[in-house]
Amino acid sequence: MLTVYKIYPAGFASNSYIITADGRRAVCIDPAQPRVLEKAKSLGLSVESVLLTHGHFDHIGGCAVLQAAGATIGCLAEEKPLALGKDNLALEFGGKEVPPFQIDFTLSDGEEIELAGIPFKAIATPGHTAGGACYLAEDKLFTGDTLFDGSVGRTDLPTGDPSALIKSVKRLYALAGDYTLYAGHGGDGTLEEQRKNGYIRA
Repeated sequence: MLTVYKIYPAGFASNSYIITADGRRAVCIDPAQPRVLEKAKSLGLSVESVLLTHGHFDHIGGCAVLQAAGATIGCLAEEKPLALGKDNLALEFGGKEVPPFQIDFTLSDGEEIELAGIPFKAIATPGHTAGGACYLAEDKLFTGDTLFDGSVGRTDLPTGDPSALIKSVKRLYALAGDYTLYAGHGGDGTLEEQRKNGYIRA
């Protein structure tokens, strides 16, 4: 059974998630800020890997410190240029550049990978960015800025595409069953709630 620790941002950044199956090893999804490392240590967890839903600065600010501590970092192959490039919006919104890091592995749509003993499935969800992804782990769905509780991600930033986002959200709605939704910003919800009452209806 998975345990998910949600780390709310200090200032402008995304929610970060630390997931563990054994109480020792962990995966971090979207380490927004360097303090995510200290949070993991305080929980007695070693972050072995990082999964990025997309490459905007407010989701990747803690990548460098986690990588320096031994974590590997992955994202969809299509998102690697944005995550490592100058279009991550750091200077436009954050005021300073993200500390440099490397992408250690890339994933493709539908690919399954086991990290820290946890099986994840990557789902390509372009729209907020061209290489955006969501990740499934057991009954949990990590949606980044694709789908929020009651809303969806904006599409007016570099590589955004509104029609692609609608298709991506409906693709999530088509998943069988229900999932707890862990979004990049705001509160948690369920996929079924979004199907019925979300900004985009099933």
